[in-house]
Amino acid sequence: MKHESIKEIKEALKDIHSHDDARLSTWAADERSGVQQALNQWERKMLKLEKEKALLQKLSIFENEAKAEGYRLIAGIDEVGRGPLAGPVVAAAVILPENCELLGVNDSKQLSLKKREELYEQIQTHAIAIGVGVVDHQEIDKINIYQASKKAMTIAVEDLEFVPDYLLIDAMELELKVPQKKLIKGDARSVSIAAASIVAKVCRDRLMEDYAKLFPGYGFERNAGYGTKEHLEGIQQNGICPIHRKTFAPIKNFC
Repeated sequence: MKHESIKEIKEALKDIHSHDDARLSTWAADERSGVQQALNQWERKMLKLEKEKALLQKLSIFENEAKAEGYRLIAGIDEVGRGPLAGPVVAAAVILPENCELLGVNDSKQLSLKKREELYEQIQTHAIAIGVGVVDHQEIDKINIYQASKKAMTIAVEDLEFVPDYLLIDAMELELKVPQKKLIKGDARSVSIAAASIVAKVCRDRLMEDYAKLFPGYGFERNAGYGTKEHLEGIQQNGICPIHRKTFAPIKNFC
């Protein structure tokens, strides 16, 4: 019997998503090292997929509980940018469809840049609605970062195309007449909040990349306004720029 080529087997493996496929046992008996390497790669891919599905199921607990109570438009809400010395705080609200398979989704801080960008595009494609709220450095200095974060979250909810009937919020309660649940470390516990953290992170990072062009010398395109060594050295050399938060140390020492 003529052997399939290793290339043909690799191509076939791309379309196999279950261990029940009879071809797997046939290839397992194939002594060619290239075939065994291809099977090992497929096994690793399947294991990763199973882990991602298990994590997604775990992250969907709060959404499923809300759905069991009759809620349908469930928005996850998170913010990014409390700690930086410069730039805005950005929040996002995301309503995902039922059974949305955002495999690999997690707290945005736990994801690589590539994975975060991939998931951002998936969220943009599949979400029922996405809202974004931005509160700039001047407002942060005026009302403090905690109140600015709440305001950004509220703006994000109000920016949604559809009015949500339930909110899952990362470590915050909002003064909105909508049933809501505050989840400590919610971006690592809820798929909707995790999706919101990804959207907020990507949006803010892109804003800071734009600011880097306007205000060079601080490395905003790399540090997003956080107090890295490069950023602090930039402040020592260039002084503060218009988007620095003047109530934050060490910025306030330059005012």
